Amino acid sequence: MAFLSIENLNAFYGKAQALHDVSLSCEKGEIIAVIGANGAGKSTLLDSIMGLTKTTGTISFDGTPLNGGPAAAVERGIGYGPERFNLFPYMSVYDNLMVGAFTARNDIEKNLAAVFRLFPRLEERQAQETSTQSGGERQMVSLGRALMTSPRLLIVDEPTIGLAPKVCTEIAAALRRLRDDMGLTILITEQNANFAMTLAERLYVLEAGAVRATGTVDELRDDPRLLEAYFGH
Repeated sequence: MAFLSIENLNAFYGKAQALHDVSLSCEKGEIIAVIGANGAGKSTLLDSIMGLTKTTGTISFDGTPLNGGPAAAVERGIGYGPERFNLFPYMSVYDNLMVGAFTARNDIEKNLAAVFRLFPRLEERQAQETSTQSGGERQMVSLGRALMTSPRLLIVDEPTIGLAPKVCTEIAAALRRLRDDMGLTILITEQNANFAMTLAERLYVLEAGAVRATGTVDELRDDPRLLEAYFGH
């Protein structure tokens, strides 16, 4: 069984259905990207994995059904970096990182050292309020906070949104290091298809809450369904 397995997932906000029979799998050590235009359902997918939406279908992690809400997901080993960071703006970098450590208190020193190795800029500016940081630095804090939970699976919502190309390159390098050096499995969502194609082994194309195409980067690079998902038929 896949490390993360999603089968026939439907997600709802009240009576409105946001995801329609979405199926997805992710093996240990893979970097997977879910790509699509704004409003395709990408954030809803990750929120559903964390137990933040009403769903039907099945989500399994490491061979066991995943349920019980966000605290249970974090305790099982899923770290979440949500879109637009969701940081505490008037708290320091250090204090924001410590928010992520509540389920992994025995690993604080080890995890903090790993975050600072990955993002030396955060160590230099750990006393700085996140409200005064650049978008790229706040994204680093968001990823760092997810790493403080001692995850085995890292899910990240739109890691490059609003960032300059140079910063996007830094974020991509950091995600690769997390997979190669720390053995993490990574699932990201992205509007930036080019970024996703440089990072992920496999892609899922999401349109209007449903998977329209899936395959390797080479298989999908010239697939018309990729263009249709962004620009319409």
